[in-house]
Amino acid sequence: MRAHQIMTKGCITVTPQTTIEAAARIMLDRRISGLPVLDDKAGLVGIVSESDFLRRSEIGTGRRRPAWLRFLVGPGKSASEYVHERGRRVEDVMTRDPVTIDENAPLEEIVRLMEKNDIKRLPVMSDKGLLGIVTRSNLLQAVASIAHEIPDPTADDDHIRDRIVREVDCADWKPLGFEVTVRNGVVHLHGLITADEVRHASIVAAQNIAGVKEVHDHLCLVDTWSGYYVESPDDTKAAS
Repeated sequence: MRAHQIMTKGCITVTPQTTIEAAARIMLDRRISGLPVLDDKAGLVGIVSESDFLRRSEIGTGRRRPAWLRFLVGPGKSASEYVHERGRRVEDVMTRDPVTIDENAPLEEIVRLMEKNDIKRLPVMSDKGLLGIVTRSNLLQAVASIAHEIPDPTADDDHIRDRIVREVDCADWKPLGFEVTVRNGVVHLHGLITADEVRHASIVAAQNIAGVKEVHDHLCLVDTWSGYYVESPDDTKAAS
């Protein structure tokens, strides 16, 4: 999937001259956490978001530094913070030159940019200008929509087993002596593991295969130093 397939189209925008009060009201009324800022030529010049309203004089959250720290910070930084905390227009608080993506950017790139820049939204651009915006909510919606996959007509027991084995075989955490049995879509996992995280990963790998109805864990946890082993929670429960 790509940006244009999951983005919010026709997103609400403001201008640099929009007042702080008006921008805050739009975000509250429309239940959105950020707004692209466009100049008089419809060019993207910034983003204003909820985080830009955290340090504001109206609510008494402006920064208060001791004199020695103000000296170290310098007058330029202090002046910028003053504008951010007391400015009356969007241009005073917005993030300028925001990170953007192309309409054909894949989801992998979108997530990488969000993580790298610690941001929650990315404007989607084309040669014609702003097309929309991708937020973390859009990514969540994509996950939810992909989860409803079309049933696989080849998902019989043999195909299920082969697909699980192939998925786990290529992982660097593959259990020792890994074996899979499948009957009527019910999967049983066998082998030795040295960490419970491997158990979880193996179960997830099986659950993600089309046609799987249940996964039963028979993976045995072994301490590599002492040789002591612990049966799987499923087997321990069955034996009690």
